[in-house]
Amino acid sequence: MSGIVGIFHRDGRFVAADQLRSMTDFLAYRGPDGQDIWIGSQVGFGHALLNTSEGLPAQKQPVHMESLWITADVRLDSKADLVRKLQTLGRRIEGQSSDAGLILHAYAAWGPGCVDHLLGDFSFAVWDSVAKTLFCARDHFGIKPFYYAEAGKVLIFSNTLNCLRTHTDITNEINEEAIGDFLLFGWNYNESSTSFRDIQRLPPAHWLLVSPEGLRVKRYWYPPTQDRIRYTRSEDYIDDFMELFQAAVVDRLPPDRAGILLGGGLDSGTVAAVAAAFSKSRRGSPSLRSYTAGYDRLIPDNDHWFALQTADYVGIPNEYLPLDNVRLLEKQECAGYNHPEPGTGLFFTTKIELYRRIAVHSRVALSGEGSDNLMHFQMWPYIKELSGHGEWTRLLFETAWFLWLRPFPWLGVARKAQSIFGKVSGDAEIPRWIAPEFAKRTRLKERWAQNHKLVFPSEGHAVRPKAHASMLIPQWAGLFESDDPGVTRYPVEVRYPFLDLRIVRYLLAIPVFPWAYKKYLLRKSMYKKLPETVRLRPKTPVLRDPIQAKIREMGVTRINEGPLSPQAAEFISPGFENLTGTDEIRAYSLRKWLEGIS
Repeated sequence: MSGIVGIFHRDGRFVAADQLRSMTDFLAYRGPDGQDIWIGSQVGFGHALLNTSEGLPAQKQPVHMESLWITADVRLDSKADLVRKLQTLGRRIEGQSSDAGLILHAYAAWGPGCVDHLLGDFSFAVWDSVAKTLFCARDHFGIKPFYYAEAGKVLIFSNTLNCLRTHTDITNEINEEAIGDFLLFGWNYNESSTSFRDIQRLPPAHWLLVSPEGLRVKRYWYPPTQDRIRYTRSEDYIDDFMELFQAAVVDRLPPDRAGILLGGGLDSGTVAAVAAAFSKSRRGSPSLRSYTAGYDRLIPDNDHWFALQTADYVGIPNEYLPLDNVRLLEKQECAGYNHPEPGTGLFFTTKIELYRRIAVHSRVALSGEGSDNLMHFQMWPYIKELSGHGEWTRLLFETAWFLWLRPFPWLGVARKAQSIFGKVSGDAEIPRWIAPEFAKRTRLKERWAQNHKLVFPSEGHAVRPKAHASMLIPQWAGLFESDDPGVTRYPVEVRYPFLDLRIVRYLLAIPVFPWAYKKYLLRKSMYKKLPETVRLRPKTPVLRDPIQAKIREMGVTRINEGPLSPQAAEFISPGFENLTGTDEIRAYSLRKWLEGIS
């Protein structure tokens, strides 16, 4: 995940070289392989290079082609298909063009429509010296961050939030609405904002076009709703999935070394099995190593035991990181490790240590994140779809099969109804420990009511409504940004095969039953590829909260101690000392974050 930064003076003024150089040098920890800048008539780009593979030449940036310049943090999928598309339009692409170079070709061919032809993870800015426009884009799920700020006629951007804060025209003024969302829900529901008033976030699947006249932001993609794949043979579903998933994993593997974030479940196990098979077919290239974090005594947890079984079975070394002795917020209390935004990651030390270990071996780590969302199971919408298409034979057979597998489905319905109606009512009072004046001026009561409703997109998926909707929730950006080097401060790029667009399209198009039921597709696909104890293992939730267990182990009843600072008193009432659980953690996290940025 290379670092990018840029400054655009919309009024035509020149960019100060020392300011741009300083911001680019700030990114050296995430791009240690060289920092370069380019300055044009009214725009300047900086790039801090992270070469994720010693086996490939470094793709230095910023680079240009014709009248276009680019700085990008990018990793493209299915590049051969993109090259063929461009060549049919007469674009001459010589040799092994870099990913950034392919984006320049795509922009030259399609303009802002280039994002409709890109697959992969990307965050980039393209300067058109003829049109005098700056085009910026962020990938479909927001795996690569992108932040920007306006200061008068100046537009500043970066994929690292704290880099923007070094610019002299950007203040540390707090965005109170974002803080309110954090205290109420644990994350910022507004994908376009950050915790700082001056700094905006480009949401996933959006582009930004900046011209002398102003800014325009537009969403360019939604998860598909109309694709429908139906085969006669069950084996075809498995074969097609494996072909697509192998391509997704291979596209994300560097040629030399890679890590795998391995849990004890099916998702990361599938990633490990496919990656290991590919490595074996190439005589151990790339070299793979898996990493597992878990608990030996703090809470009941045998997840790492299953992870070790998977690692042994597929032939990948495993490194285990026990979390029992980790101190709460140990690293986050250090200025160099302060979160760019408030978060509830009290075990932040763990993430830092995990990425430090991975960085010793490689600069790429694969994750199994995304499968749970894409394979969320709902039977009733599927029954309605079969009925609507007149597929009566399939309807009767699959309904009978489902009832045989789950003879008492109404119990699940009852539990689901209880969980829905058990939610906090939108009419309830907001937590009293939140400062009343702050709550009043930010209208937190209205926000509390609005976001306690079950909201799904109006143009949802007819058969997979919740799986489809889960691809649009605001938590995605926060999840990916928390694993970005801008937060971890280690040059490790996390890649997500299940969020390859080819996989997303496929899983949203195939029949939900039986393939999504208890991840039947993965269990069938991994036959003899994973140990049976893992392949057939049911979904296992964490039985106890490790943070609360850690607090009890510390011998204290609360972690919020001492008087409130003036900054914290703006958001938290003085009588918050009796907080417990999630409320206590959020209040404490906000206090520590405010201390770190002051």
